[in-house]
Amino acid sequence: MKKLIQFGCLLATAVCFAFNAEAKPLKVNMGYIFTTHHTPFIAAMSENENFEKFGVHLESVVPKQKYDLYQAGKRLARLNIVVSKSGSETSTLFAQNRLDIGLASITAMLTGIDRGNGVKILCPTHVDGMGLVFPKGSKIKGWDDVSAVIESSKQPVKVGYHSPTSAPRMVIEGALRQAGLTVTQDFSQQDADVLLVDLKSTSNLIPALVSKQVDCWVGPAPYPEVAEIKGVGHIGLDLRNLSPQGQWHNFPCCVMAGTERMIAKHPEVVQALVQLMTKSAAWCNEHPAKVAQIMANWIGVPAEAVKRSSIIYTTEPTEHWKQGVDMFLDMLNSMDKFKAKLKDKNLSQIEDVVFDFRFTEKNN
Repeated sequence: MKKLIQFGCLLATAVCFAFNAEAKPLKVNMGYIFTTHHTPFIAAMSENENFEKFGVHLESVVPKQKYDLYQAGKRLARLNIVVSKSGSETSTLFAQNRLDIGLASITAMLTGIDRGNGVKILCPTHVDGMGLVFPKGSKIKGWDDVSAVIESSKQPVKVGYHSPTSAPRMVIEGALRQAGLTVTQDFSQQDADVLLVDLKSTSNLIPALVSKQVDCWVGPAPYPEVAEIKGVGHIGLDLRNLSPQGQWHNFPCCVMAGTERMIAKHPEVVQALVQLMTKSAAWCNEHPAKVAQIMANWIGVPAEAVKRSSIIYTTEPTEHWKQGVDMFLDMLNSMDKFKAKLKDKNLSQIEDVVFDFRFTEKNN
C-alpha cells in the first residue's frame, strides 16, 4: 500500500511538473523594426496560425506583443516582441542582454559583433530594396544620369542618408568611390564631388528633400516609394542598378541574428525561427498584394509603396551575398568603424566569427 501511495505521489509530481513546463514556456525576446525589410517576420505574426501548413508557425497570445512559436504541433517558446527604432538600437539591446534574437541591418550587426556583443548572423531577411531619391519633377533616371549630374556640378552634390552604418549609405558610398568620385562628410571640402549628409533618421528624409537641405537622399524601402506616392520625390536610381552593372544585385541589407547563448542553449528554437523566416520569405514573394495590405495595416505605410518595392525576401546566404558582406567589411574598416574583432579583417578571416549558417543549410 505504501509503495502504491509513493507511486501515486511520484506520478502526481510528474504530472504537475509537465503541466508547469507547458504553462511556462521558454521566453525569447525577439526584436524587429517597423520597416518593409522585416516583412517576413511581420507577415508571420499577422498570418500566425495560417502558416501552420508550413510545419512552423506563430500563435497570437497578445497581438503584436507576444506569440507562441510552434513546430510540428509542439510549442517551443513564447516570443516577447520588442520593436526597435534602428539597427544601432537593436545592437545596443543585444549588448544589454535584452534581446535573444533580432532583425536589423547587417552593418549594425557587424559593428556590434566587433564590440563584443556575442551574437551571430543567422541568415539574411532580404536583398535589394534601396533607392536614390531626387526632388519631384527631376528627370534623372539611371546611373549615367546620376554620374553626369555629379560630374557637371560646380559644388559637391549633397546626398542625405539616415544612419552612418546603414546599408544604403554603405552601398552608395562604395559605388561612388569605385567610380572614381571623391566623397566627403566635411562641409568645408568644396572640391569634393559628393557631400554625404547625416539626416539622423528615416523620418527626416522627406523633409530634408522638401526643404532643399540635400539635393537627394538614399534610403531603404518603402521611403523612396512613399516619397513618389506623396508627390515630393522621384526615384532616380534603384541601387541595384549602380555601376558596374550586376555587382550590386542581391546585395546584403537586413539579417536575423541571435546571441551565442541562445544558439548554444536552444538550437531547436533558432532552427524553427530560421525555418519560419524561410517559409514566410517565400510566401511574401508569392503574395505581393496580400503582403502590401498586411504592411499597410501593420506599420501604416501606403500599400502601393509596398507593391512598388524591388525587395526580394530570402534567407539564403549566396556567394554573391557574401561578396557584398566582404565589401561592407572593407568599407567599415576604411571608415575606422571597427576597433576590435573585425578591425582590418576580410570575410575569409572572420567568417566563423560573424556567421552561423548551419540552420539555413537545413532550409534552403
